[in-house]
Amino acid sequence: MAQKKNPHKDAYDLILEAIDVGIYRPGARLVESELAERFGVSRTPIREALQRLETQSLLTRDGRSLIVASLDHAQTAELYAVRTELEGLAARLAAQHAAAEEIRVLRDMVEADRALLDDPDALSRANRRFHKQIHLASHNRYLVQQLDLVHRSMALMATTSLAAAGRGEDALSEHAAIVQAIADRDGDTAAKALRKHLSTAFEVRLKEQARNV
Repeated sequence: MAQKKNPHKDAYDLILEAIDVGIYRPGARLVESELAERFGVSRTPIREALQRLETQSLLTRDGRSLIVASLDHAQTAELYAVRTELEGLAARLAAQHAAAEEIRVLRDMVEADRALLDDPDALSRANRRFHKQIHLASHNRYLVQQLDLVHRSMALMATTSLAAAGRGEDALSEHAAIVQAIADRDGDTAAKALRKHLSTAFEVRLKEQARNV
């Protein structure tokens, strides 16, 4: 079924968003004609978007078909290493530069997300919004750009660590601690809390993967 095209988004953004929200998961085959029909655009911009996504390693070849890429263990570890350092820096800068209104928004997000503890997929989407808000609160456009690239690759993970038993509640407590440090204008504590938060998430993911081997 075709979706109503968002006039503010091009084919690239539409496909990327569909991958990000899980409409197309790692291993899913992407077909030009089907994408054009879904998004209500012609095949030419779809083809150009697919080429761009392949260049960025978000898509890969399976014979003549393009499929959503997946991350192996080494790639996942590398991604978390980069993400942890960049997000730690974002938290540090947010503690220095975030407006009072931005801090209130972060607090409100943590409280609102408690209603999603029984829905890991919805909580995962809310988690991405929370982290994005910290990126923006850093008030550093170049850092935000780099973190956008990292988070695009995070969409290539087939599962969310928030689905693990008890992880959602723990993650929200960690979010609250990060926000408090930002509100206290304590950059060192904010950076440390965010890095620890991501380290724990990575550890949970590794344990879940080990159980499924």
